[in-house]
Amino acid sequence: MEKIITRKDELKRVPLYIQGLDENIEGGIPEGYVTLICGTAGTMKSSVSFNTIYNEAVNKGKIGLYISLEQSYISLLNHVINMGYDLSKINILLINDLSNINAQLSQLKNSRKGTIIFADLGAIRKEIKDTKINTTANAGWINVIKNLVKKIKTDLGLDMFVLDSLSALYVLGKFENPRIELFFIFEFLRDLNITSYLISEMPLDGSKYSEYGVEDYLSDGIIYIRLSQFRRSVVREISIVKMRSTSVNTDVFSLEFKNGRFSALYGGQNPLL
Repeated sequence: MEKIITRKDELKRVPLYIQGLDENIEGGIPEGYVTLICGTAGTMKSSVSFNTIYNEAVNKGKIGLYISLEQSYISLLNHVINMGYDLSKINILLINDLSNINAQLSQLKNSRKGTIIFADLGAIRKEIKDTKINTTANAGWINVIKNLVKKIKTDLGLDMFVLDSLSALYVLGKFENPRIELFFIFEFLRDLNITSYLISEMPLDGSKYSEYGVEDYLSDGIIYIRLSQFRRSVVREISIVKMRSTSVNTDVFSLEFKNGRFSALYGGQNPLL
C-alpha cells in the first residue's frame, strides 16, 4: 500500500544490479512499484528481471516469484545456470502442483536464505481445468495468478514478482476493456506492496512499448532494452523511459553481461565497437 513520505530518504529502493545504471536512478526502483521491462526478442528482458530478484534474494534474503507463461522452468533454470548464477546461494522452489502448495511453502518459513519461487505454466493450466474456470475470458487466468501471488505473500511475505510476459497473458484471454482490467491488475500488485516487473514484448519496429498503450500510463516505470546495429556488430542498449518519484538519467546506455554481472556503459556516448 502506497503512503506519503515526509523525507526523500524514506523512499526505499530496489536496485536493478546493473552497474552504471542504478547510479543514474537514485539507486534503484522505488519499492512496491510496477515496472514494464520492454523490448523485442533477444534483448535479455527475462535475464535482467531475474538478475534483480536473484541478487535481492542473495544479498537481502528477499523472496521473489517468477511466473513464466511461455518458457518452462527447466529451460529458464538451465539458462540462468549457464549464465553463471549460483543457485546454491538461495532457496529454489518449483511449484508444479497447486494442490501441494501449502506443504511446499511451509518448508521455507524458517529459512534464513532468500528464495525464488518458479510457478510452472502446467500448474496454472491444471488449476484452471480442475476449477472449471472459463478460459475464453481473461478473468480465469488473472484470478489464478492473483490467488497464487496473494497466497505466497500471506504465507511467506512476497517481496518481488516477475510476470513473463504480459504479451503471453493477452494471448490466454481476451481483454474487452484493457484500461479498466489492467488498472485493477496493477493496483492489486501495488496494494500488496510487491515490487513487480512485467515483461512486455515489443514489435520489431519499436513502435510501442506495450500491446494496448495504456500499460505505459498505468506503470510506475518503463525500462526499454533494444538491439542496435553498428556496421556488422549488434549491441544491446538500455534506457529508462520513465520512473516515478525518481531523478532519472534518460541517456541510452550499452548493456553488457560479463563475469556474471550486468553493466550499463557509455551513457549518452557512441559505443566503443
